[in-house]
Amino acid sequence: MEIDASGLAYHDLNSSLKDAVAGGATHIKVTNVNGQRYIGTNLQATVSLELHGTPGNDLGAFMNGPSITVLGNGQDGVGNTMNGGEIVIHGHAGDALGLAARGGAILVRDGTGYRAGIHMKEYEGAGPLVVVGGGAQDFLGEYMAGGTLIVLGLTQRGAGWSRARFVGTGMHGGAIFLRGRIESHQLGKEVGVAAPDESDRRVIEDAIHRYSRHFGTDADAILAADFVKLFPLYLRPYGRLYAY
Repeated sequence: MEIDASGLAYHDLNSSLKDAVAGGATHIKVTNVNGQRYIGTNLQATVSLELHGTPGNDLGAFMNGPSITVLGNGQDGVGNTMNGGEIVIHGHAGDALGLAARGGAILVRDGTGYRAGIHMKEYEGAGPLVVVGGGAQDFLGEYMAGGTLIVLGLTQRGAGWSRARFVGTGMHGGAIFLRGRIESHQLGKEVGVAAPDESDRRVIEDAIHRYSRHFGTDADAILAADFVKLFPLYLRPYGRLYAY
């Protein structure tokens, strides 16, 4: 099924998508997407959306099950509080990527903006996976409570990973894996740094092979580089500020 989003307001486009899913559609191609917000929000069905263009904020918010492929860039809040499914972006993503996500996977071919992975969480061992192929900006992994966040820095110049600051500020769960190196002055006070162990390497390898299947990159070449792991030093980093 195909929907032309030209001139459609976001609520009209989303109504058309919900009607199509209710009618039994399992694959929907949407052309001429241009800033419409909330696409795929709260979709619970097993359906794949193929978006051509640039969707607006909160793509795939609260969704549980669908897969969304964006042949273009994403804006802010991709995967906001998503619970399951997969979002694949063949371009860049904006700020707050994976905000408060509880499950599912988000894969971004290129870079992302500020506060990627903010307050991601997990429950009973299940959590979200976010893989960013390029770089990320300040406050990466801020207040992370769970899940896995991997940044590859494939578009970064030189030996350094990124110029991002305050990485992992307030982090109290989950893990961040960075390809390359990062300087101590870039980190929040709440995170530690370690080399990935064997279990971590399996997580990284699975994620990179998944990334490469979508974007046609050389997984072995990506994995040949060194990775560092950022982990939380405290379960309640601000407990003394907000509790007696």
